[in-house]
Amino acid sequence: MNVLITGGAGFIGSHLAERCLAEGWQVAVLDDLSTGAFSNIAHLKAKPSFSYAIDSVFNEPMVAEMVDSADVVFHMAAAVGVKLIVDSPVRTIETNVHGTEVVLRCAAKKSKPVVLASTSEVYGKSTRLPFREQDDLVLGPTDIGRWSYAASKALDEWLALAYWREKLLPVTVVRLFNTVGPRQTGRYGMVLPTFVRQALRGDPLTVHGDGQQRRCFSYVGDVVEALVRLAQTPEAVGQVVNIGNDQEVTINELAALVKDITGSPSRVDFIPYDQAYGPGFEDMLRRVPSVVKLERLVGYRPATPLDTIVRRVVDYEWVRQMRPRELAVAV
Repeated sequence: MNVLITGGAGFIGSHLAERCLAEGWQVAVLDDLSTGAFSNIAHLKAKPSFSYAIDSVFNEPMVAEMVDSADVVFHMAAAVGVKLIVDSPVRTIETNVHGTEVVLRCAAKKSKPVVLASTSEVYGKSTRLPFREQDDLVLGPTDIGRWSYAASKALDEWLALAYWREKLLPVTVVRLFNTVGPRQTGRYGMVLPTFVRQALRGDPLTVHGDGQQRRCFSYVGDVVEALVRLAQTPEAVGQVVNIGNDQEVTINELAALVKDITGSPSRVDFIPYDQAYGPGFEDMLRRVPSVVKLERLVGYRPATPLDTIVRRVVDYEWVRQMRPRELAVAV
């Protein structure tokens, strides 16, 4: 099978590329490197079944050409991370909405199946737990930039499902919950790599708010396994499917786990939300997925324990931080 991954040089996209190659598929990646990194896919360059283009999903002729050669499209390209979303709302909305519009329009011309990556953020401020795919979406006011990301991804979902109903484009929408693992950057506010890097340096671990907010963290390898299975499941077409681990942890507990695994003496500093993200920022206390639908469709659910995930991230970041020192010693 020929696969196109938009945003394929990103954190999840690059792991998905590896998983598809392991399946024996031909993989093409499209990424403008705005939030991804070429280093994420550099190790794949030599593989004859891998190719890439450094360009934007806004380049419709390029997208059309790559879609035409694909048997399935994983649309992973999006603005990511709370920090980026708050700082650059125009970029967030344009990337998410217009980029998705281009991909769906190109795919619809030849009815190419699309797996569209959405987000748990679309559930917004809902307090009905666990989050189920048919639940109402409860978003905040339009004058709070945080909700621009959720609204733009919800619009992506509506557009994708409209293409399915009106044009019979085979589309599966997946809502991803806090995916973590090696190669994730903390640059845009991702909490686990930020904690691990701070702990390894002996810096304070910065917790936003009071740290009592609860999250569920999924290992990236589990997430891409679910994506590959859904792409091969006809019953998933026209469906919205949660992908996540349903085991909760507070951010304070996550910080303590990172400190324990790294043996770090770092203290924990609490940073008010308005200081971290600006006035009026809103957060959700809990975000827990129901994975009943995912398990029913593909017989699989993310289940890697959190301590295992943290150890893998620590191992990756330790090597990453030590490499410059080793090179300096060698010189």
